[in-house]
Amino acid sequence: MLGFLTFPIIALLVAALKTFGINQEYERAVVFRLGRVREPKGPGWYWLIPFVDRAVKVDTRTLTVALDTQETVTRDGVAVRVNAVLWFRATNPTRVLTVVEAWQRAVLQAAETGLRDTIGQADLDQLLKDRVVINERLMGMLARAVEQWGVAVDAVELKDLDIPENMQRAIAREAEAIREKRARIIKAEGENEAAAKLADAARMIGSSPGALELRRLQTLSEIGAEHNSTVIAMLPVELLEAAKALAGPKL
Repeated sequence: MLGFLTFPIIALLVAALKTFGINQEYERAVVFRLGRVREPKGPGWYWLIPFVDRAVKVDTRTLTVALDTQETVTRDGVAVRVNAVLWFRATNPTRVLTVVEAWQRAVLQAAETGLRDTIGQADLDQLLKDRVVINERLMGMLARAVEQWGVAVDAVELKDLDIPENMQRAIAREAEAIREKRARIIKAEGENEAAAKLADAARMIGSSPGALELRRLQTLSEIGAEHNSTVIAMLPVELLEAAKALAGPKL
């Protein structure tokens, strides 16, 4: 009699275990009832019909994945090696399971393809200087591709960019030439401003007879302060003015 009741008791226990499930806060359970999709079950416990319902759990947390290094060519014909980091999550558990197979792998394949396409549409200078624009372009392209699968892309960013060694040397020479150009321009602008100031000072001194004498006295005081043995012979300003008057007007 005991052996006769053992099998029904075990069957009832198995059925009882299959009547309910438990989801974590970040999980959703998509229920298939005889192969037909039902409403996803949220966090906490839920009931199932034994041997009729089948629940598949989907993790809705954001996943962080480093994409494999991609070898591609920029729009201006430079071969580069790039990789990126991708953050994505499932927003519609039902579509994630019913629209695409192995949704995480599908998202990664779409991201790698989009990365190559985005690099191919950009120049090398843009890759080096406008990473934000490249990231936004790649994210927009990828978000449109995976939206139909019930997936949202939180962010995608280029991580590393490797370029050929000869191109690195060319970029270094270009940067050095640009810095030298800026240095020469700044020096020329300084000399131009200094010449303008000297010209203004000369006109001011020439318009005032006593200004030149004051400047000469200031120069003598500066030379005397240095305690050197320089001997300077100074002619009176009146003598110079008399010589200029005797010379007469210029022809």
